[in-house]
Amino acid sequence: MPTPDPSSVRHPGPWRHLDVHANGIRLHAVEAGPDSPDAPLVVLLHGFADYWYSWRRQLVALGAAGYRTVAVDLRGYGDSDKPPRGYDGWTLAGDIAALVRALGHDTATLIGHADGGLVCWATAQLHPNRVAAIATVSAPHPLGLRQAVLRNRAQRAAFAGPLLRDQQPRVAERRLTDDDGFGAELLLRARSGPAWLGGPDFAESAAHARSAIQVLGVAHCGLEYHRWAFRSQFRPDGRRFRAAMGGRVRVPVLQITGQQDPYVLAATYRRCTRWAPHRTLTTLPVGHFAHQEAPAETTAALLGFLDANRA
Repeated sequence: MPTPDPSSVRHPGPWRHLDVHANGIRLHAVEAGPDSPDAPLVVLLHGFADYWYSWRRQLVALGAAGYRTVAVDLRGYGDSDKPPRGYDGWTLAGDIAALVRALGHDTATLIGHADGGLVCWATAQLHPNRVAAIATVSAPHPLGLRQAVLRNRAQRAAFAGPLLRDQQPRVAERRLTDDDGFGAELLLRARSGPAWLGGPDFAESAAHARSAIQVLGVAHCGLEYHRWAFRSQFRPDGRRFRAAMGGRVRVPVLQITGQQDPYVLAATYRRCTRWAPHRTLTTLPVGHFAHQEAPAETTAALLGFLDANRA
């Protein structure tokens, strides 16, 4: 089967596709809501082995509520550029800070799932002048997650095994892309709650994820996020990054978690108050993909948070 063209992720819908040059690369983004720098900007960041489309319901709903809402393909994903380097926390945070400015805004509220949520935390800490607030889905603070992996046997078993498998060159890429991208669907199956599995919405999400992971270079670039996260633990750049992330986040924080998430356990989120002492925690009866498994409930929580912190 031929490899999908990157333009295959430019789905038609009640949104506008953009190409934004930021931090030395081109980022593909999708916009809904007012096309105006006067409207509050909300940036949606997807997780591992995914792309902007996972936020499709929130993109439309937040745009209809008056927010200029932009879902972006992170560096290396979808139809964004796929450079050979830059999958470290410093550069990824720089991408989003530069994206905010390239869109004509001084600040934005960042909302991210999983790896995208970790980028939210990093951007808020490393570029605080560009971030008005952050909301994360299934994404504890990076240092809280690190502590949990080191000190909690259950969290270590759930998280470290997949992270270690992702270090295997070429083998990990084939695991994701072989059999028409079935590895991307396996991630959804393994980490989602049972109520979502088997339904038409799951089937649609899985089909799109399978196609997107097969775009040339995406599997490798996505895995580079996890390879840097692991290898940097033993290198000076990782120590510098952890030191930079050690302060308190000064903007409002919302964390949305899934009671049935087998990948990031509920106990791990208790550690996050060290870096975000006034965060709001919302727990939903779903798995790892709350924004897709419970889109209405997730959107309601996000809108409540955005409205409460609207300037």
